[in-house]
Amino acid sequence: MSSEDIDTQVVIAKLNQILEMELAGVVRYTHYSFMVFGYSRIPIVSWLRKEAEEGLVHAHEAGEMITHLGGHPSLGIGPLLETHNHDMGAILRESLEHEKATLKAYFELLDVVKERSVFLEEYARQLISEEEVHQGEIDKMLRKPGELKVFSS
Repeated sequence: MSSEDIDTQVVIAKLNQILEMELAGVVRYTHYSFMVFGYSRIPIVSWLRKEAEEGLVHAHEAGEMITHLGGHPSLGIGPLLETHNHDMGAILRESLEHEKATLKAYFELLDVVKERSVFLEEYARQLISEEEVHQGEIDKMLRKPGELKVFSS
């Protein structure tokens, strides 16, 4: 198989979806960072802002991939959920759902490019790995101290 076997428009559409989701993550994590109060505020705000910065890096990468393929990056932004529930547990549960949705989009991209483009496949695999790490971090934060079992909502 070769890159000629790729439906470029399908790949660009998936990359635009990813771009929009990553930008939504930037907004989401930035908003959450404003809404954290209490004794643990400083490290949590720092973590949330780091996640926002990383989402922006991922958005940049998706946009560059889109233009690499001759496409036009979307000016849209993915879904933003505002529950007005800003306790730390709610913020983390919402973050986990966002990470799962973004991870799903990267897996869908991988399915489209698998064994057709090493370049795109490696990009998708790298971002899947990073999103799985994010999901794992959030899962650990949602566990009670001393609890080893994976978080279940």
